[in-house]
Amino acid sequence: MELQLGGKTAFISGSTHGVGYAVASALAREGARVIVNGRHQDAVDTAVAGLRREHPGSAHTGVVADFSDSASVERMMAGLGDIDILVNNVGLFGLAEFESITDDDWERYLEVNLMSGVRLSRHALPGMLERGWGRILFVSSESGVNVPPDMIHYGVTKAAVIALGNGLAKLTRGTAVTVNTILGGPTYSTGVAAAVESIATGQSAPVETVKAAIIEANRTTLLQRFIEPDEIASLVAYLASPLASATNGAAVRVDGGVLTGML
Repeated sequence: MELQLGGKTAFISGSTHGVGYAVASALAREGARVIVNGRHQDAVDTAVAGLRREHPGSAHTGVVADFSDSASVERMMAGLGDIDILVNNVGLFGLAEFESITDDDWERYLEVNLMSGVRLSRHALPGMLERGWGRILFVSSESGVNVPPDMIHYGVTKAAVIALGNGLAKLTRGTAVTVNTILGGPTYSTGVAAAVESIATGQSAPVETVKAAIIEANRTTLLQRFIEPDEIASLVAYLASPLASATNGAAVRVDGGVLTGML
């Protein structure tokens, strides 16, 4: 399927590895010029080199910004230029008992998981509306719908992201700009892989055994395995394309069947 992304410029926050890099690669494969983002210059340089090697022909670039630091984000956006496709992917996650989550923790999660999308959308949306075409996508989570008790701070921020996408979509009425949210499920991202490998080392168990045990404990997954980052990226690429012109204001699942309700 030709997604008609040639000539489009896409920015993906938090895209030097994991789901973000998979999204960047999928968009580059479809002909978009991609701008990746990370906190460290060496990681950004490595990601850009990878994109140029895998998808030659477009001038893929990268920018450094730490989304926990609003000043860093403002400096980055000042030189970002016009964006046709904005993918708000950057995010923090982690297990924690509710009583142990400090105000500083809450502020950090809100700053990175929610305010990153607020700031980037505020930068990109006016230009999209003026030019008459654009895509804003939020990578949220099924945890924003079914908030896990050991990740309440994470789930609350992801619920806020869903609300943000819903509200922004209403600003695009009658235009060719769309805003949609992706509800991902248990994904074998770089961070999850590191956590699984750490557990496996601590238990002197094979990584595949630990992965299987984690998924077995999740009784609602219909997929019965971790989602791969490329599977999230495929949906993002479609929603970023002109082919998805009638999908706006939606929260689209790619959760492996974790959310088993009809709606």
